[in-house]
Formats: sequence, structure tokens, C-alpha cells
Amino acid sequence: MAERPAARRRIDVAERRARLAVRHHLAASAGAVERVAGDLVGLHSSDPTTVYLAARARVRGFRAAHLEHALYRVRSLVRVLGMRRTLFVLPPALAAVVNAAACTRALAPPERRRLLRLLSEQGIAGAGGDAAGWLADVERRTLDALAARGEATARELTGEVPELARKLSFGAGRTWAGTVGVSTRVLFLLATEGRIVRARPRGSWLSSQYRWAPAAAWLQAGRGDLPDPAGLNPAAARVELLRRWLAAYGPGTMTDLTWWSGWTVRQTAAALAAAGAVAVELDEGTGFVAADDMEPAPACGPWAALLPGLDPTVMGWKERAWYLDGHQAQLFDSNGNAGPTVWVDGRIVGGWGQRRDGAVAVELLEPVAPEARERIAAETARVQAWLGETVVTPRFRTPLERRLAAGGPAAG
Repeated sequence: MAERPAARRRIDVAERRARLAVRHHLAASAGAVERVAGDLVGLHSSDPTTVYLAARARVRGFRAAHLEHALYRVRSLVRVLGMRRTLFVLPPALAAVVNAAACTRALAPPERRRLLRLLSEQGIAGAGGDAAGWLADVERRTLDALAARGEATARELTGEVPELARKLSFGAGRTWAGTVGVSTRVLFLLATEGRIVRARPRGSWLSSQYRWAPAAAWLQAGRGDLPDPAGLNPAAARVELLRRWLAAYGPGTMTDLTWWSGWTVRQTAAALAAAGAVAVELDEGTGFVAADDMEPAPACGPWAALLPGLDPTVMGWKERAWYLDGHQAQLFDSNGNAGPTVWVDGRIVGGWGQRRDGAVAVELLEPVAPEARERIAAETARVQAWLGETVVTPRFRTPLERRLAAGGPAAG
């Protein structure tokens, strides 16, 4: 008689929350921002303030200067386009894996075709209408200008390559129609291809007006080079990225994995098989963990955290019912971008924001125990002290954050 297959291990909500607390460095300090960025498989950087506030929540004694040192001096971290066309801050070696794993490199060919089509359609081309030749010449001179300067803003590059100032129209006849500078599209393409990186921004850590720098020279001047993504096999890179995701976010469902990575179901299934991932039972159905990650999660003490909009913990899964119970409409915008959230012991219980005078305000969306309120109050005070007089407005506004910014309650 054939043996019956062994029953799948079940991982309940309590264990998932315990895993999150430890692996996301929310119950205890990580010690360094580089470890946070590596262990969480990147810090979201579409909103530049997310990186700083996410690190503050996980590294005891963290200051903005610590991240700036890592990003712009020793360059042990780099800001690159990654999963779902989203900016992430990553260690350079992990950035190369992301680039190769059909997250960044795959964006370049369609982006180039799209730009060439726009140039041709709008008559921006060289002799004989050769859009490809025109673009290649503009790219070469842009890279030469960057190499000579070391780093430069788009405006500075336009001064040396006047063609970058040309305008492209998009969305004709649509409500969202407008124009965009050729510089925006060319620099985005060069960054997608891994030839340039975003360097230090103009202004403070709140700014997203980045200078640009040649990728190889920028990273070679720091503590490590960015491996050539052309030398990484995309399928192998997907397996490596999947393993890292499982270590930080497992268990997760196929829906979680395909959404987070931006891969197809076929690519995700192949990576799961190659990584030897093990299926487990979750409330949502089938989930996956690494084969060496089947032991129960260790217990951790009670904790509370104020996490920023787009924090990697909030954005790590597509199916969020196990940590977000009915609060989606208040804490996410219409495009699915998370706003600032308040966490207690592995679940979201509310949100936070700043009033115009800089005061940090919290609103709870479900009852919490008195001891948890005390932890939230203590964490709110730490955030207030860290921000000082700085007022942060999230790039993606949510209903609760807008309400607080307009003068909502100072405590839940």
C-alpha cells in the first residue's frame, strides 16, 4: 500500500507575527542600517523619507547621518530601481541580484522601445529620422559629461547636452496628458540598464531631486563594486532573490510572491521549485517557506512600532489580513500605497502623521490593551524626538494621515 503523504505543517497567525517581529528587527535593534536593508531585501525609496524612518524604527541610536554615510561616502548601500518598477535601497551585491532577477534588467528593452517610438512619432531624431542613432549619441554624450563631472543633476547635464531639454508629449486626448523632458526618460533608461545610479540628492534627506553618477565609478569609490548584472543568470538570480524573500517574509503565498517580485506565475513557480521551498498551510491557503525554516518561531516580548509610509514590512505581502484587519481604506491610498502605520505585536492597529507644527499624532483603529497604549505612547515620543522640528509629508497621502495632518487627535 502506498504511503500517505505527510500532512503539511500549519503556520498560524500568531507564529507569522512572531516571525515578523524578529526577522524585521521590530522587537529588537538590528545594529546597522546595512543589515536592515539586506535582511528586509531592500528599503523602499520611492518616498526618500521612508528609508530614514524605516531605519530609525529598527536601529537603536540611528541618525540620518548614518544612512547618508552608507549611501554617499562608503557606498555600502545603493539606490536602484527594483521590484515592480520601485526604487529600493540595497547593498550593492543584492542590487546586482535584483537587477538580474527579471526585476530591473527586464524593464530596459521595453523602456528603450517606448522611448524610441516617442522620439520617432514626435520628430525628435537625427538625420534621416534615425531615432536610434540620435538616442545613442545623446546617451554617449550624457555619460561622457557624467564621467567628467563625477556626478550631476539633470539640469546640469542639460547644460552640456542640450538635446536633453527637448520635450515629449504623452497621453494625447486623455485627462492625464502632459509633457516630460527627454532628460527624464534618458536618465531613467540609463539607470534601468545599470549604467548610472542615483547619488546624493539636492537639499536635505527629504529631497528626491537626485544627482546622477556613473554606476561603476560610484561604487568602486566605496567599499565594494556592483557585480556586472550581465554576468548573472536571470533564473539563478530569481532563485537567490526568492530565498532571501522567504528568509525575511516567509511564509507567503504565490499571490504574495508574484506581486512583490513582479514575476510571472511561471517564473515564480520555477524559482520555488529550484529553491526547494516547502509548502505549508496558512489561513489564506497554501504558503511557502524555505526547507530549513520549519522550526517554530521563538517567542519575543511585547513591542510597538510607528512605521513610515511604504515601509517594507507593510508592503512585503499582497495578502495582508493576518496583520491588517479591515483598515485598508484608511491606511492605503487608491493605488495601494501604504501610509504611516502603528503596529503592536505583529499587527497594524492604527496610523500616525504630523500636524503642520510638527507634532506627531496617532489614531488607533481598534482597541488595544493599556500596556500596549503605553508602548505606543513611548514610541511616539521617540519618533517626535528624532524628527525634532522636521515635518515629513508622505509622498502618497492616505485618508487617516491627511486627517491627522489637518489637526486630528494627538493620541488614540
